[in-house]
Amino acid sequence: MTAISRFSINLGGRLFSLAPPQVMGILNCTPDSFFADSRSCDEADIALRARKIVDEGGTIIDVGACSTRPDSEPVDEAEERRRLRRALTIIRNECPDTPLSIDTFRPDVARMCVEEYGAAIINDVGQTATHSPRSDAERQAMFSMAARLRVPYVLTSSHATMETMLTSMARDIAELHALGVGDVIADPGFGFGKTLEQNHLILAQLEELHLLNVPLLIGISRKSMFTRLLNITAAEALNATTVGHTLTLMKGAHILRVHDVKEAVEAVKITGVIQSYTMCEE
Repeated sequence: MTAISRFSINLGGRLFSLAPPQVMGILNCTPDSFFADSRSCDEADIALRARKIVDEGGTIIDVGACSTRPDSEPVDEAEERRRLRRALTIIRNECPDTPLSIDTFRPDVARMCVEEYGAAIINDVGQTATHSPRSDAERQAMFSMAARLRVPYVLTSSHATMETMLTSMARDIAELHALGVGDVIADPGFGFGKTLEQNHLILAQLEELHLLNVPLLIGISRKSMFTRLLNITAAEALNATTVGHTLTLMKGAHILRVHDVKEAVEAVKITGVIQSYTMCEE
């Protein structure tokens, strides 16, 4: 069992501890995200979902308005902005003290959310968005925006092997720090640019990402790495997801990005207790 490195990140001027690991609840204000039960499109659904995340123990809400599911076509920037403005207004009213993460690949959308709604984290999906390969200029624009906004930045990888992932992410983390981004969070990008077997191998090797010396965010909730393996649907994948979350926590995950908050919080609590006994014995 891996000992968890202790990190804190700066969210809006206050230190936010990632020990114990935190649960980030997904709120998709889209009509086409891959897991239908995660879609919150009207005002009542958005408010209900936000409250449920917090009531079940989620400490961060990750808000997305442009699906990156396989074969999806992204909405244009104006529509993404419209969806986010509506959702963020509701979420801020319902959960004013809960840190918000913004799931986007557009720098100016990230800026709007941070400057106008106090979003605390940029969860950059540009490396995994299915619209087209990201150019160096697009990548640099988002890096520069994160530095300008001075908020934590989630760096997501589409690389298919641990070796190439480590090399690429180490380079990008160094560049982000040089630009002035204080807190970088690494996401191995399960489900993006990887075969079924490659996803499973990266999960097995997850401890190696601690060489990056940054917090790890894991997004495996109800993904095809489980549904294809077990020949089930996303709606049937809660048990598989919880098993996956437990494995990643044992390997030192710091943030779980999830659809099912209650179950993830329980996994954090159980693994935390077992890890505490293991550390005492050492």
